[in-house]
Amino acid sequence: MSEPDPKRLRLGLPKGSLQETTQRLFTQAGFKLRVTERSYYPDIDDPEIDCILIRAQEMARYVEQGVLDAGITGIDWTTECGAEVDEVADLRAPWPNYGPVRWVVAVPEDSPIRSVRDLEGMRIATEVVNLARRYLEQHGVAAEVEFSWGATEVKPPILADAIIDVTETGSSLRANRLRVIDTVIESTPRLIANRRSLADAWKARKIERLTLLLRGAIHAVDRVGLMLNVPKESLEQVLKLLPALGAPTISTLADDRWVAINTVIEEKLVTELLPQLSEAGARGIVEYPLIKIIE
Repeated sequence: MSEPDPKRLRLGLPKGSLQETTQRLFTQAGFKLRVTERSYYPDIDDPEIDCILIRAQEMARYVEQGVLDAGITGIDWTTECGAEVDEVADLRAPWPNYGPVRWVVAVPEDSPIRSVRDLEGMRIATEVVNLARRYLEQHGVAAEVEFSWGATEVKPPILADAIIDVTETGSSLRANRLRVIDTVIESTPRLIANRRSLADAWKARKIERLTLLLRGAIHAVDRVGLMLNVPKESLEQVLKLLPALGAPTISTLADDRWVAINTVIEEKLVTELLPQLSEAGARGIVEYPLIKIIE
């Protein structure tokens, strides 16, 4: 692969479970990102960015090598391959596969294994062999770690005594009659960057601006804006009800007995809050969606 252009950012986007949500994130951030079924080179409406689809497991290695200037992957995979990259942003969001996941040690429900100490001499199946070995070493436990090619949760008790597998809700582990005994690492999607790329002024600024837009989109995901008119005698009561993201904006109206309030709240509070605001005297209440919030 050719060397990255000094005036273009080569950006790795995760293929697989993170792909659809990553595309959603970029759309929310204001980009037009088009991913065709058979191409590994998505089109983006920024002429200074070249996108490449790569599996999250490989992303950090290519970013470390400088083949990519930056990329999105879970911190679990960056840790697994021991890549020397800089973490630019935690991109956790309340979307599918963008929330926290855990790599856990799990054993059959009827297993006598109760703690990491009980893994001494046991066989452990996992996709994250390096993470598993470092975890066992930290606990002073010697065990056999085998790479698992998938369907890891079905391997105990015949093919393995325990597994180290990724879970978001634990439902798959429970369905396979497995019991969690410890957490190895919690992971969320991160934007990572090559250190030489960050030392380049142009690329560092490009990454910084990209980060600003992505974070702004994430901050707006579960929030909405509210506009409302309030009689001055009710202002104090209304302000006590508003759990604002920041100080609400208060402006005067043509009728000097009233003021207008503009604020941002968590969307989950709307159904309870709006009736309370109305009862406190607010009128002309308007709820509106947010695209980005730049803090």
